Amino acid sequence: MNIREWPAQDRPREKLLQRGAGVLSDAELLAVLLGSGVAGRNVLDLARGLLVRFGGLRPFLEADRRAVLREPGIGEVKYAQLQALLEIGRRYLDEGITRAAALEEPQAVRRYLKAMLRHEPSEVFGCLFLDTKHRPLAFEILFRGTIDRASVYPREVVRRALMHNAAALILCHNHPSGNSEPSKEDVHLTLSLKRGLALIDVRVLDHIIIGDGEPLSMAEHGWVVA
Repeated sequence: MNIREWPAQDRPREKLLQRGAGVLSDAELLAVLLGSGVAGRNVLDLARGLLVRFGGLRPFLEADRRAVLREPGIGEVKYAQLQALLEIGRRYLDEGITRAAALEEPQAVRRYLKAMLRHEPSEVFGCLFLDTKHRPLAFEILFRGTIDRASVYPREVVRRALMHNAAALILCHNHPSGNSEPSKEDVHLTLSLKRGLALIDVRVLDHIIIGDGEPLSMAEHGWVVA
């Protein structure tokens, strides 16, 4: 059945306009972005099929370009639009966090860091640099690859903190495996960086680990206490 023949309240675009984007399913949201279906399949069926084949909305949006372009109904233009949407989302979060008066809402910080790291296919380590009032100064990804004490250089973290004139910072890294529990190396690295940064009067407020689900705060679990 052609989607134009559906009752207006059931069509994804009309449903969004009438009730808001929050009520739409992943497939309905993707259908709105895709705009049209292919021969023999309406846009909602197309969206549902894509989510099944790729394993969900996130895997689809983060999939390799060649894999996405092999799908019927997805051309270069549509792929570019989807990637632009992802980048708009990241920049929206970036602008919100950098304009914040202070980091009074830990959940907002975690959402921001998750948005910045979750798309990374390999492990990366970053820092959110803060001023004396814990207002964001800058966010940087400093290291890539397996994150352990051998691959993260404390001197580089200290150098970047001095460059930004930071008074405090929040460490972060991702676990591409999806498990956000810290390893022994994560704990040792955190304490090592905390001691090194204390020598220049820069506080480590937290170390956030990004996996599947909610980001993990090492500070809340007592792993940032020397």
